[in-house]
Amino acid sequence: MKRILVTGGAGFIGSAVVRQLLAETDAFVVNVDKLTYAANLSSLPGAADNPRYAFEKVDICDGEELRRVFAQHRPDAVMHLAAESHVDRSIDGPGEFIQTNVVGTFRLLEAARGYWMGLPADERAAFRFHHISTDEVFGTLGDEGFFTETTAYSPNSPYSASKASSDHLVRAWHETYGLPVVLTNCSNNYGPYHFPEKLIPLMILKGLKGEPLPVYGKGDNVRDWLYVEDHARALRLVLEKGVIGESYNVGGYNERTNLDVVRTLCALLDELAPAGAPHDRLITFVADRPGHDKRYAIDASKITRELGWTPQETFETGLRKTVEWYLENRSWWEAILNGSYRGERLGLDAA
Repeated sequence: MKRILVTGGAGFIGSAVVRQLLAETDAFVVNVDKLTYAANLSSLPGAADNPRYAFEKVDICDGEELRRVFAQHRPDAVMHLAAESHVDRSIDGPGEFIQTNVVGTFRLLEAARGYWMGLPADERAAFRFHHISTDEVFGTLGDEGFFTETTAYSPNSPYSASKASSDHLVRAWHETYGLPVVLTNCSNNYGPYHFPEKLIPLMILKGLKGEPLPVYGKGDNVRDWLYVEDHARALRLVLEKGVIGESYNVGGYNERTNLDVVRTLCALLDELAPAGAPHDRLITFVADRPGHDKRYAIDASKITRELGWTPQETFETGLRKTVEWYLENRSWWEAILNGSYRGERLGLDAA
């Protein structure tokens, strides 16, 4: 039975990984999360009562605590998802992103390296460190082309720069120290349990409340969308079968302009929550984000060709499931909106 240490396991993508590991494998899962504003243990229903689950409230910048966690739980693998992830927040406060995404990754790498070097030979050979990153490290695309695993890094926001830095650290720890790492870079995720500062959940909740739906600029920025449960399946597959030292791009082949995404959400809300229809009357164009990347698109052919992964959801089926989930799980997001986050605009400090 594998013991997998998941950092950021109470976050959006991390919680999807933990839910799948507990439901679909016999792995013992150690969830390491410091529970920032976007983390939520209620995204892990039933986990606390599962004998194959342990939670450690630990900041990945705390090297001493990380060393304790490794020594106590003795994981066979690490899945590193803990990160500050919202571009707008990185514009307002880049320091937190440098601390968590760069310094935190360094502390985790060092704790993992020290632990790994002390393992017996067979356990050392089997150990894996999986670093989960974003396509935003590659910068922006024009009207054509795709990001591949060999695309040059060109980050444009404090967030993407901090993630690019963490990617480079992970590669360096592999090349210099031999730490057995695999890396993944994904496109924009969406789905259940998504903190409502991101585009899709924010539009759903504002639409349900009859509030304006703010679309940045002309709404013509393009993103490639990936259903979070499909992403979690890809991450598990890379951890199990990925080649040491290799990186894999994970995308859904679902390019949409932001305006198209919002209009599709409006149509779903018209159908599933007709009291507020027509919801597209709420679309409001607002000042664009500083340094807003024009287009992202992932070439995921490597993970398909080498590991056999393909997404199970189309954008249409995944988005319908997402809207239905938010309609059926009001208690989850109402608790968030009653707390520190009110859906306000962030990331205007540079404007």
